[in-house]
Parts: sequence; C-alpha cells; structure tokens
Amino acid sequence: MKEQKSIPTGKVQRAGKFLRTGAKVGGNYIKHYAKKAFNPDLDRQELDQNNADDIYDALSTLKGSALKVAQMMSMDKNMLPTAYTDKFALAQYSAPPLSLPLVVKTFKKTFGKGPEALFETFSAKAINAASIGQVHQATLNGKKLAVKIQYPGVAESVKSDLRIVKPIAMRMFNITDTELNHYMGEVETKLLEETDYALELQRSRHISQACRHLPNLFFPDYYPELCGPRILTMDWVDGTHLKDWLDANPSQEERNKIGQALWDFYNFQVHELLMVHADPHPGNFIITNQNQLGVIDFGCVKELPQDFYTDYFTLLTPGLLDSSSPEELEALFYKLDFLNTADTPQEKAMFTAVFKEMITLLGAPFAGNTFDFGNDAYFETIYQTGERISNDKAFRKSKSARGSHHGLYINRTYFGLYSLLNQLKANITITRPDWLQPKAVA
Repeated sequence: MKEQKSIPTGKVQRAGKFLRTGAKVGGNYIKHYAKKAFNPDLDRQELDQNNADDIYDALSTLKGSALKVAQMMSMDKNMLPTAYTDKFALAQYSAPPLSLPLVVKTFKKTFGKGPEALFETFSAKAINAASIGQVHQATLNGKKLAVKIQYPGVAESVKSDLRIVKPIAMRMFNITDTELNHYMGEVETKLLEETDYALELQRSRHISQACRHLPNLFFPDYYPELCGPRILTMDWVDGTHLKDWLDANPSQEERNKIGQALWDFYNFQVHELLMVHADPHPGNFIITNQNQLGVIDFGCVKELPQDFYTDYFTLLTPGLLDSSSPEELEALFYKLDFLNTADTPQEKAMFTAVFKEMITLLGAPFAGNTFDFGNDAYFETIYQTGERISNDKAFRKSKSARGSHHGLYINRTYFGLYSLLNQLKANITITRPDWLQPKAVA
C-alpha cells in the first residue's frame, strides 16, 4: 500500500479536501444519470462504488476523526450500501500508512532520538494503519513489540473535523440537527480521549489487569518507559485478525469459545468495573496462536456514572417492561431522557411504545440462560425496526433529543458486540449479575 508523506493539518487544507471530494461525488452522480438516460434499468452499484472509493480516499488521507467516522459507519451493516461498509471497514486496520520520516519525527519530538536508538529493530513500514495511528513492529531484549504512533495533527483537528462532517453525518445517520447537537459533545470528548495516549496507557493497564482472570482472553503487557503523548509500546500479539480467522471457517466449538470470551469480557467490564471498551470492531481483536481472544486496543473507553448504570440496566430487569404497574418504568424513562416534561400525551404514549420496543430487542439476550447470536432473523428484526422508527414522521418531528448522552456509546458498544457475535455465529451462555437473572417459571 502506498505510504503518505504528509497529512493536511490546517483547517483550510482539511476543509478544502472535503470540498474537492464533494465535487467528485457530484460528478459521479452526473455520470450515473447520463448513463441512466440511455439505460433506465441501470442500478446504483457502480455509483455507490465510485462514491465509496472517492470518499474513503479523502478520509484516509485526512485520517483522525474524519476517518474514525467512516470506521464507525462500517460497523453498522444496515446504515449504508455494501460498497460503503466494505470500503470503510478498511479504516479498522488497513488505512494508508505514513512514511518513516514522519514516524521518526514523532519519536524525536517525544524522546529526543529516533526509534533505531530505542529498539534493537524497528520496521520501516507500518504493519497496520487505522484512523488515529499506525503500528510498527520492534524488538528489544529478545521481545517482539508493537509500537503505535499517532498521526500528526490528529488531536488538534478533532473539533474542526466534527464541524465539517456534521452535515454529512446528519444525512448518513438520518438524524436531526437537534439530536446530533445533543450527542456531539460526547463524540468530541471520546475522540479527544482517543488522542490522549497517556490516558489510553492508564486504562489499558487497568482493564487488562482486572480482566486477566477471565478464561480464553489474552492481553499484552505495556511498557510506560517506551510510551509518550503520541507513542504506545506493548507486547506484540501473534495471531490472526478476527475477520481473517472467520474466513478460515473455524468450527462451531471454536466460534462459541471465542464468542463466550467476548461476552464475558464485556459483561465483567460493564458490571464490575463500570467502564467498557467502547469500540468493538474486528480490528481491535486478534485470535492468538493459542486460540485465545487477544484485546489489543483500548483507545475508546466509556466510563459509566453509577446512577446511569443503575437506571439503564434496571430497564433490562426481567418482567419490568411487562409490569402491570408502569410507574417505575415511566420514572426511569424520564431519568434517562426518553421522555421529557414538555411531551404531549400523544408524544408520551408514542415514545413510551417506541423505547419499550427497542429495549425489548436490545435486552433479548438477557431474557434467557443462553442465546444464539447466529440467529440472523433477530438481527434482521433489529435493522428493520431501526429503519422503521427512524423514518417515522411522528418520531422525526420531535424537536427534543431522546436518551441520555451516556447511552450513545453504551448502545453502540452493545450493538457492536452483538454484531461481532453474529459474525462469529456464536451460541453462548449469558453471564450477568444476579439481579439481572431471569426469574424461574413456576
């Protein structure tokens, strides 16, 4: 893959790149409709592919939060045409890397010396490259290491990039300006945290140590003396990316084993640590040579306030949604901002019904002792319900954003987790706190 020798870092440069890409996309539409005039049966496949290529090329050149948006969209198979999700998925671990001189510059700024003075060996080319940084392989004292280097200008461009991508996100996510503004602060905070490698080091070591006792999980060790504001050094994890592992057609027993490790990992974080690895895409996991689930990136972590945690998971208490006494449910809906005091009786009834339906779907795996995530019908129901609700005129007419901003990343985490388990076709045992256990039927 061709290396980049520079990244546009100025606001004008980055905005100009977006504008030029918009012009290319406009040209693709003109060509499409010109062809369609002579062939009325022409579908959108070529148009979608050309647009996906042009948009990804621009975002991968800009990197940072711009490319992160593409990565997030690729996780939702129902949000965009396949051409986009397939192309944007490259942002997870296969973006165009930066050239070595830029990497050396980052090392000299951090340590006052290049990587060749710190390590016995250091790969001239990146092994993996994603939205925020790229990974090189190094060796020291007989150990193989992974060294993650952040792209220049990423942290400084987060705020301006979000302003630029806001209208694109509104259109692609099919949400209103009011809704987007409600969540924009949360998105900005998380993206800025992802550029703070000191914070990532702290969280990586904390969560890894707390979860090491869980079966079939593997975490690399980190080396603070070889880390800095834009550099992270950890053990190299030998193995296969989750997507490539699945392409090799593992057995159902192996799929269940990895799926169970994934579920237990997230269950323990949420309910015991009140914080969670909030970026469950395939690029953040490696299947080790010992057939364990290796967790290799903790850039995006959501910390859960105690009151939000209690209110959110109380909604999944068995039987609550079907209770003949709805007062407790209504109180929770107000506390979690699903309802607000300005709602008309009609709005209150509509939003109560909508969120009960959505919570029922999200909570389905918690309703029993096992769950088959290979059940594609379940996911089709989720996608169809989401599309129906988002296109409902009455729902979209609401001028208030719905749901606590804390729910943005916890919802994304669970649906991302469910998506990974669906790709695994895993049938797992549902571990959870005692108070979320389903009640025995008499």
